[in-house]
Amino acid sequence: MRPPTPLPFLPLLLLLLLLPSPPAAAAGGADGWEAIGAAAAAGGGRRRVASPEGQEAAAAGVLRRLLPSHARSFRFQIVSKGGVCGGSSCFRISNADGSRRNGAEILIQGTTAVELASGLHWYLKYWCGAHISWDKTGGAQLASVPLPGSLPQVKGTGVKIERPVPWNYYQNVVTSSYSFVWWDWKRWEKEIDWMALQGINLPLAFTGQEAIWQKSFNVTDRDLDDFFGGPAFLAWARMGNLHGWGGPLSQNWLDQQLTLQNKILSRMIELGMVPVLPSFSGNVPNTVDGDPRWCCTYLLDPSDALFIDVGQAFIRQQMKEYGDITNIYNCDTFNENTPPTNEPAYISSLGSAIYEAMSRGNKDAVWLMQGWLFYSDAAFWKEPQMKALLHSVPTGKMIVLDLFADVKPIWQMSSQFYGVPYIWCMLHNFGGNIEMYGILDSIASGPIDARTSHNSTMVGVGMCMEGIEHNPVVYELMSEMAFRSQKVEVEDWLKIYSYRRYGQSNVEVEKAWGILYHTIYNCTDGIADHNKDYIVEFPDISPNSFSSDVSKRKAISEVKKHRRFVLSEVSASLPHPHLWYSTKEAIKALELFLNAGNDLSKSLTYRYDLVDLTRQSLSKLANEVYLDAMNAYRKKDSNGLNFYTKKFLELIVDIDTLLASDDNFLLGPWLEDAKSLARTENERKQYEWNARTQVTMWYDNTKTEQSKLHDYANKFWSGLLKSYYLPRASKYFSRLTKGLQENQSFQLEEWRKDWIAYSNEWQSGKELYAVKATGDALAISSSLFKKYFS
Repeated sequence: MRPPTPLPFLPLLLLLLLLPSPPAAAAGGADGWEAIGAAAAAGGGRRRVASPEGQEAAAAGVLRRLLPSHARSFRFQIVSKGGVCGGSSCFRISNADGSRRNGAEILIQGTTAVELASGLHWYLKYWCGAHISWDKTGGAQLASVPLPGSLPQVKGTGVKIERPVPWNYYQNVVTSSYSFVWWDWKRWEKEIDWMALQGINLPLAFTGQEAIWQKSFNVTDRDLDDFFGGPAFLAWARMGNLHGWGGPLSQNWLDQQLTLQNKILSRMIELGMVPVLPSFSGNVPNTVDGDPRWCCTYLLDPSDALFIDVGQAFIRQQMKEYGDITNIYNCDTFNENTPPTNEPAYISSLGSAIYEAMSRGNKDAVWLMQGWLFYSDAAFWKEPQMKALLHSVPTGKMIVLDLFADVKPIWQMSSQFYGVPYIWCMLHNFGGNIEMYGILDSIASGPIDARTSHNSTMVGVGMCMEGIEHNPVVYELMSEMAFRSQKVEVEDWLKIYSYRRYGQSNVEVEKAWGILYHTIYNCTDGIADHNKDYIVEFPDISPNSFSSDVSKRKAISEVKKHRRFVLSEVSASLPHPHLWYSTKEAIKALELFLNAGNDLSKSLTYRYDLVDLTRQSLSKLANEVYLDAMNAYRKKDSNGLNFYTKKFLELIVDIDTLLASDDNFLLGPWLEDAKSLARTENERKQYEWNARTQVTMWYDNTKTEQSKLHDYANKFWSGLLKSYYLPRASKYFSRLTKGLQENQSFQLEEWRKDWIAYSNEWQSGKELYAVKATGDALAISSSLFKKYFS
């Protein structure tokens, strides 16, 4: 490891960002969150927790796996809340005692192993200039950490950082399908380490639940075969959105996932986390109206005694399998479903039944509920319906996730969820799409505003993205909000972030981040960002349905605050890629990134960011080219159509080549990870089909109608662009060109037949894709910049 690079500007900024301030008390609701925090964490003394020695060893294990060269440089010590921490959860960083026992230079104290790991991360960031992100977003930058024996000392008696709220929640109920589905223990171990370093103490733990259901339901294996979805679609089978799609699950899968879950939970407990386990929502195996192969599940009536019996049996079966490890259970009966009636009495009875089933299985149960339903189906969930559900359980026995608080905070319009404790969450991502996007100002201030508001019932912060491993700047800032009691000055914070991420100071890239902060990471239009760029979500419509002039300036424009696109020239059937910033300014940032290449080209984090920003710039350009092609077609301009068609297809190929230069933008690993879990050839085929289908057609189709969810989980991955998105666009434009030449209208249904048949064949394919990068990312990005933007 090389000697540390000087940190010329860090001391001044550390005064602004690092030193803690006393946590500001909420304006009125402190008793509420303190009570639920104590109840959920302690559970009347029943919940099993790791010993202080065990947690210290667990924190040391995180350090050993992250930075083995410094395994003896830190000493960890669990302390009580009433001692060093003054009654709160905290970590304290100080110099080790004078003797430097066992070579330790720095002492990290904390109330749990999560606080110990968070303190380690804080020290590495703000004393050593290090950076830690997911491997698939560039990984960790640890070269700036001084050698053992030379670690920077902490001034005075040390620095104490307190949690202003007790909980730091992690995951969405669909993250298990979009991101975790093919993980083995090695990858899970790395993720749990990352959670601990980010201060996450309330993670969702949904793996392996189908094996518990198998032991809880008194039905045949054949019935369960028709009930459980395939591995890549389990999240929606669990919510009752579908059944059987992509299945059945083999006994090998059920056993394998249950074994994995036991390892996951054991490590979470060792680190002092409180895992959130699933509970019974009322969905049971049964064939109902609709396509009996995939559509729908049966919702038990809450007045049916079986509702309580099944729910209780499921909780007890989990306790039998895992032990008494948690009191917090998730249940989302109407996530992406609408109740059969809006009668408050029915909604209240259902909520009561759900909680009664939980509490009979575990008398200290607390219900954790995603608040997404209040946003996604706002027309249904008016004040009477919300109150009926939220007040259907005893006071202090429910926590609501304000799932989309970074864009549409429900706490503001519901009087603090009508007195029910909630967690301020950032949703940020849909479908695991790859898109540079964020609202850094909202993240830096939203949790503080919520916590200090009048009669606040906020009890935590959380990250609830549908898919992970993208936009590392967003997730690092959001993680820090678990330990910040005051708003963050984002511009100053980004200067430190830039230094830490790349391991050295660079004026060009620092300027670039200043631009990105005010453009890509400043989305204030109130729109949920779901990547609909034309390359990855190609319009399934006839150009004949367009109006006379498709104006790219109006079809793709910077939107006004709280408004969606207003398109007078374009049919409502034309999808509208989300664009909330000046692409010219983003291209300036890209040029600055390229200018820094000579200094930063060896940095994996720099390479990831460069490839991602180049990809985004080219994709937004492709949106304009698509509309140019449509205009040429409408004007019967064959030369123009040929020109723009060629440019659009060339952009797909060039972006694929760019993505192939970084390991983190490849289709191959997704498919190989899926196949690696199989033990039989049938499983291998099934898992690969699941993996291919989720990122393409997603759900069922007919010969002439794509799935309504096609491209929902689209990905900018090398291999996927050339083998899937390119043929789709090529088939479309070939028919456009032929129709123009022969003076015939576009045959939409014929294109659909051709395209859907190709898609289904691709979904069942076995061809191999690269798992290692090829090419020089900096050289390719520079070449493409000159080709398209000079």
